[in-house]
Amino acid sequence: MTEKQPVTPLRPDYFAALDPPESFETTADGPAGSLPLSDEILRQWSSGDIFGLTQSVGMGFDPRRVLGDQYLILSTQGGVRNPDGTPAALGYHTGHWEVGLLVRAAAEQIETNGGVPFAAFVSDPCDGRTQGTNGMFDSLPYRNDAAIVMRRLIRSLPQRKGVIGVATCDKGLPAMMMALAGTGHLANVLVPGGVTLPPTVGEDTGKVQTIGARYSRGELSLEDASAAGCRACGTPGGGCQFLGTAATSQVIAEALGMTVPHAALAPSGQPIWTRLARDSAAAAAAMHANGMAMSDVLTEAAFENVMRIHAAVGGSTNLLLHIPAIAAAAGVRRPTVDDFSRVNQRVPRFVDCLPNGPVGHPTVRLFLAGGVPEVALHLHRAGLWNADEKTVSGLTWGDILDAWERSPRREVCRERLQLADGVDPDDVIMSPDKAKTAGLTSTVCFPKGNLCPQGSVIKATSIDPSVVDNDGVYRKRGPARVFTSERRAIEAVKGQTDSPIQPGDVIVLIGRGPLGCGMEETYQITSALKYLSFGKEVALITDARFSGVSTGACIGHVGPEALAGGPIGRIRNGDIIEIEIDRHSLQGHVNIVETVDGDTPAKALATRPMHPDLQVDPAIPDDTRLWAALQQVGGGTWGGCVYDVDRIVATLEAGQRALANIENKGDNNE
Repeated sequence: MTEKQPVTPLRPDYFAALDPPESFETTADGPAGSLPLSDEILRQWSSGDIFGLTQSVGMGFDPRRVLGDQYLILSTQGGVRNPDGTPAALGYHTGHWEVGLLVRAAAEQIETNGGVPFAAFVSDPCDGRTQGTNGMFDSLPYRNDAAIVMRRLIRSLPQRKGVIGVATCDKGLPAMMMALAGTGHLANVLVPGGVTLPPTVGEDTGKVQTIGARYSRGELSLEDASAAGCRACGTPGGGCQFLGTAATSQVIAEALGMTVPHAALAPSGQPIWTRLARDSAAAAAAMHANGMAMSDVLTEAAFENVMRIHAAVGGSTNLLLHIPAIAAAAGVRRPTVDDFSRVNQRVPRFVDCLPNGPVGHPTVRLFLAGGVPEVALHLHRAGLWNADEKTVSGLTWGDILDAWERSPRREVCRERLQLADGVDPDDVIMSPDKAKTAGLTSTVCFPKGNLCPQGSVIKATSIDPSVVDNDGVYRKRGPARVFTSERRAIEAVKGQTDSPIQPGDVIVLIGRGPLGCGMEETYQITSALKYLSFGKEVALITDARFSGVSTGACIGHVGPEALAGGPIGRIRNGDIIEIEIDRHSLQGHVNIVETVDGDTPAKALATRPMHPDLQVDPAIPDDTRLWAALQQVGGGTWGGCVYDVDRIVATLEAGQRALANIENKGDNNE
């Protein structure tokens, strides 16, 4: 076969004659009819409000209906779809690909109610697409930026009565929740964008991200890798099929009361999914009519519910960053590490969903098994749910749970799961007693130690049971393998260096926190460790964070981060690290117990210089450096990586005074 030669594109003729010239008009008649203005409108309304009516009819809206209540449908839509659903231009990910259909459904419902729908779009990146690249340096900072832009768009439609926010994935959905919480005086409702279906034959979108590592280690053929990579997204829209950051965020949104009932994790593109958008638009109108606002929903007790459901489902550790950020936007006390620790010690995990086990069901099965209402029902029966909290539906959680237990929706969904997949719904969402018998343990542990005096995070429930002792304690003692870049670490994991990672090693990845690179996710490493045959014998400690689908003995969010002077930055290759995690009591520690040079650990951590290769990543964008500095003043990672404006202003003013004093002293010395 002859190799096809590349085609050199022809340069357009920029200066060709217009063809035909008479096709270009210089004036147009404009919309027919007239605006329904009144004496009061012309005398009392601002010029901007009146000009807005002109703009609305200029876009083709019926002038007779232009005075209806305005609602903004704000979404994270990305890409451009042809009418048949094929791509005219790709989006970054499936999670924002189909959400335009939800926008359309919500708009139709608003018009049916006599309202005026507006739509605006703030697209979002794909954390999966940026894994292992410098694009990850923008991932977490993007969330704050998007929330700011969303709030600005909301405020820039002065007559809006409420917002229907449509979002699905890792950063766009937390940003949307922050934006809706930050405009809590409005009738705001969130529409989760749902999930993609798993392929009939093939790997899920979590496992498929490891085909490079498995192929490099000789554990996967080129043909199998190629097929798996092609098939993982069973349908073209929705978030991934596992309970990672995207899916956990959907669960959190519903548990907070920001959505209509049974909204999280709906199968994207299906009738039940578009119905949620219509119901949400109707709910926003009802909220406005009844004088209700988002601020009535986002209470401190609602955030207590959220921490409990996060523990019950085994949610992503990234939500430890997002939940405090949403609370801060709502003006509610931010949950602390101590709050999460307290809740996880009390609330058992009883949901079996990817990436957790023992089976690891895809998210659509969690939806069909009853989703958030079913999980909340179990928590309520155990006395672990604040049922008096309001939701945007106008119902309290007590109302919802009473109706849910005997609802046709619950019956039909659970029957469908049994018939379609042969899965008992009670094996996906178990009773707490059944979960305990099955060996499910609580979700999140916050180990401390001489390597992480401010704390760290591990998803204790995801440690491979085969490396956990019979008493439920994970114990690890091994030599440190220190890396200052994810690229070098993954090369060692793949066996592409002179000294590849071996069973028993403890990978220590430093300089990857907010100050170093924007606190990248290291799923490229954690996923490889999960799916490589020897990976369960390796541990990872880092000041970076993990993807929501990460599993294994992976300890992240180490504080202080290395570039803030944290002791993790003083580790050297060959130091012996000891890790102990009790999956029942959720107590744990991470310590250096022997040093390669013979010093005591205390002396080494007090006198050693920082690792010679530790530095701010040269590729970090200035935007991310600014984000890192501002969020550190606002409470850092344990405070949700948000901007505390009062503290930032006070810090800047103090700095300006200090600089002025220095300059004055210099002038006096002259």
